[in-house]
Amino acid sequence: MGAILSTALLQPQEWTATVWVLLLTTAATLLSRVFWRPALPKNAPKWYRKGDWPIVGALAFYYGRRADFVREALQASKTGNFSFYIGKKQLIGVSGAEGRKLFFESKDLNFPQAFAELLTGQPQAPSHGEEDNFSQVFQKALIPLMKKENFLKNLDLLTGDTRAALEALAAAPPARADAEWKVTDPFESFYDIVYQLTMRTIGANDIADDPKLLKHTLSIFDWFEKSDSFAKVIFPWLPTVNHLMRLYYGAKLAFVFRDIIEKRKKTGKKGNDALQFLIDRGLNLSTIVGFEIGALFAGQLNSGINAGYLQLFLTQNPEWMARLREEVDGVVAQHRTSPSQSCADVLGTLTIEEWESEFPLIDLALRETIRFCLPGATFRKNMSGHDIPIGESGEVIPDGAFAIFLVEDSMFGDWYSDKWKWNPSRYFEENAEDKKAPHAYMGWGSGRHPCLGMKFAKLEMALITAYWVGMFDFEFSDKDGNKIAPKGPLMMDRNLHSARKPEENMYLRYRLREG
Repeated sequence: MGAILSTALLQPQEWTATVWVLLLTTAATLLSRVFWRPALPKNAPKWYRKGDWPIVGALAFYYGRRADFVREALQASKTGNFSFYIGKKQLIGVSGAEGRKLFFESKDLNFPQAFAELLTGQPQAPSHGEEDNFSQVFQKALIPLMKKENFLKNLDLLTGDTRAALEALAAAPPARADAEWKVTDPFESFYDIVYQLTMRTIGANDIADDPKLLKHTLSIFDWFEKSDSFAKVIFPWLPTVNHLMRLYYGAKLAFVFRDIIEKRKKTGKKGNDALQFLIDRGLNLSTIVGFEIGALFAGQLNSGINAGYLQLFLTQNPEWMARLREEVDGVVAQHRTSPSQSCADVLGTLTIEEWESEFPLIDLALRETIRFCLPGATFRKNMSGHDIPIGESGEVIPDGAFAIFLVEDSMFGDWYSDKWKWNPSRYFEENAEDKKAPHAYMGWGSGRHPCLGMKFAKLEMALITAYWVGMFDFEFSDKDGNKIAPKGPLMMDRNLHSARKPEENMYLRYRLREG
């Protein structure tokens, strides 16, 4: 029987017409399923077809030209809105005052679902029903950790971590070009400090206290972040290499937390940290790991990059370097109780209220740095069950489609004067350029989706910048310690889909301040 079947398969000229019809029908069905896309409704914005490829859609949006693609589509649109496809997904670009208002204020546009579907690889916990999905579990766990009570509990540890890291920099070998200076890559040294402070606040003290484990888990996170898989956005069923790598690195991180959890259970010794908080809430290991990866994505990437760029911007703006130094020196002078206290000694005595209120200029410098370091576009999904009108344009975001908003449409709007210049004074009360239009600044979220981690991000940036500016003189340099000017504007590539370290290393030379 097997031999007969094998012979028949090898001799298609012997196949009957019925077999051929069946095969051709099956092939046509499969091809139609692959090539078919849901049609856009007539009142959706006009389809921007440039760069659209069969099956995959607008690859430029995902591969290297995100901001350029959106700009070109907006310029070609008569209404300021446009449609395009990624695979079978319908995406609607919106802009202008009406688009901005809809995007940030509509209760029918869902952020977590859009984030999960359009940024494949983000952690998803097993479904427990609509009322207990992962995004809700994540928010319910994160909100208590972002309260002042948790910062207060950890403050001595946070200031101690920051001081220890900067004292390690002070003890580094001298620069090759000039022994008076030392050299650091701020996207390594400050990135590492941010990771330790973040792990201290949303993770486990067992990791934050162990330099080797800290380095190991940061390496896992970095590899996880690099293993994004846009192919799975288009083909959700496809087991891509990068997706499998994310599963692998997620498992490695799970093993670290599993060992810590099992050790605590075995010894009966509870921790006084975020991990113990999650354990006591009854979360299982997969949900804990999903939370940790999600929280790190939310905080580490942006704050880690912002910490480096803020110091670089200061080297190119003597006025603001002087302003921040005067602010830090003033706080230190005000709270110094003994002539023998160093700057770091005094900063270590500040209360959480003082950290949150006495460094307003650092806060403005961070605000302006975020404006330059938030690239790409942001997303929402229409999960309302109906089409959503886009203002008075007569156009709609179809049910099930994604709304896309170009970040620079807000962060570099015409309401900003000399908008390509780094200038924190634009936020002074008498200028208030970020208040000149609704949702004119989205660095901390806006509308219905404010940044849950804003207070912590501001605290850690105040800690890092106050200690750094208070302890060191610093200048832009090459890797050997020669003072140089940046090769180009200090600007995040607008085409990136998220914050990223610069392709070419940048360096700061630094030395302890006199006195």
